[in-house]
Amino acid sequence: MSPEIDPRYDIDGDVYVSPRYLAATTGIGDPALQPLLAVGWDLQHDDLGNAYVNAPDRRVRLGYLPEGEDDGLWRINAYKDPFGPPAWGVCFNDRTPTEFVQAFTTALAAAYEQGPDAYLARPTSSSDDHSPFLVVTPLLKQGWELGRPRGGVFAITAPDGLAGLEFILGDLDPEAELTTRDARWQLWAGTSIDRRAWYATASTDTPVALLTAVTQCVSDPALLPRWQQDTYSYIKGMAQLTPILPAEPPAPTPLDVQRAAASRRPAALPAPSVPRWSTTSRPALPGPRR
Repeated sequence: MSPEIDPRYDIDGDVYVSPRYLAATTGIGDPALQPLLAVGWDLQHDDLGNAYVNAPDRRVRLGYLPEGEDDGLWRINAYKDPFGPPAWGVCFNDRTPTEFVQAFTTALAAAYEQGPDAYLARPTSSSDDHSPFLVVTPLLKQGWELGRPRGGVFAITAPDGLAGLEFILGDLDPEAELTTRDARWQLWAGTSIDRRAWYATASTDTPVALLTAVTQCVSDPALLPRWQQDTYSYIKGMAQLTPILPAEPPAPTPLDVQRAAASRRPAALPAPSVPRWSTTSRPALPGPRR
């Protein structure tokens, strides 16, 4: 049975991409910004075209940085103190499918509405709503394979080996987690570490609910629409691209069949006309003489 089309996303493209983690970015940031703007976050731009979104209490900030210094297109940080160091940070690079970022910002908007206990909730080792194991649960349900820890890295990989989630064990440098790819969590798709289609990183104290929203979206079997010309060349050989066909017309109803049959019946012939004489009729013309 083929995967179903996800009705939450508008169809904008000429192919569906499967698996969805091999889809490219849509190149449009609005869908991922909208969940935060809808709950009253402030949007500003700089002269280069970068966008900055701030929570009303200034404790959560998002940067959409197409003109940034590296490939970190999306950077989201949260703060216990608006003037202190970030409590957690997340980065999505410039090739990450926009739907995955939107899943994160949608969960972030919901957590912010609940308050600091939700959007600053630290993961815990107990089996509660903040257990890191919840992050990998959606992946396991879709057949991703859990590997043994190697070199201090706990990894789970997609069935085709073209995507994975890594969790680094041990102590990490908090500053490095926020400024490099040496973060606690790293989600990726591609063929190798040097040929990644996209990647996302999250620091140690990123709330579990926010990360789980992303892994649920990544592992969703529904297809994503894309324009084939915008699909990365090295992905085309790995992903399944299904042409988007126009919708089939609806099946005819019994009334439609009756109307069609009636339209094909020959029309009744008119009755022949009989000439009649009247007082206004012209007299017959005389015939030729014999």
